[in-house]
Amino acid sequence: MVFWVFGYGSLVWNPGFEVDEKVIGFIKDYKRVFDLACIDHRGTPDHPARTCTLEENEGAICWGAAYCVRGGPEKEKAAMEYLERRECEYDSKTLVDFYKEGDDSEQPFVTGVIVFTSTPDKISNKYYLGPAPLEEMARQIATAFGPCGNNRDYLFLLEKAMFNIGHEDDYVIELANEVRKVLLSLSGLSSPLKMKASPGAIGLDSTLKMKVLGGAIAMDS
Repeated sequence: MVFWVFGYGSLVWNPGFEVDEKVIGFIKDYKRVFDLACIDHRGTPDHPARTCTLEENEGAICWGAAYCVRGGPEKEKAAMEYLERRECEYDSKTLVDFYKEGDDSEQPFVTGVIVFTSTPDKISNKYYLGPAPLEEMARQIATAFGPCGNNRDYLFLLEKAMFNIGHEDDYVIELANEVRKVLLSLSGLSSPLKMKASPGAIGLDSTLKMKVLGGAIAMDS
């Protein structure tokens, strides 16, 4: 027995379970959006974080990492139970085709890959926030925090993770830069935003970073 799961959010940099193989690649006809509430990791019920989910979009591709778990029913059960606890805000599991990076074949590398998704309906899915103006989302992400750390850290770590695998996401970069603007505004400083050379970094000078990012980055559980 074997199963594959596709990671497009924190799973890209922090799978958190024992894996036998990691493959960089993409799935088709989905795009990454920050439309899902998180109330127990990087947010609270009173101030939910915004984390990413997938939205169906014909012709789009979403890069990430696929993880394979082999080794028998007990190992697979343990991995799936962990994932279901961690991804509890996602109300659906979708099976998708996964395409491996650098494979010129039009055939998928593996079919039936599990991906955690959410129903885009605020009535049937209590965790679905829906889209919002970029500035509004940025302010929410800049200020939300929970037991696993700041919402902004999740976004910045995703930005860095996508750079590290060689497939930056323009939407993630745009949102991260808007969050940096909000942090600068909240700091009360009037100096221009200083972008760091290392992609995925917070992007603020050291003084401001200490002022608004006092807490250490926590990994998602």
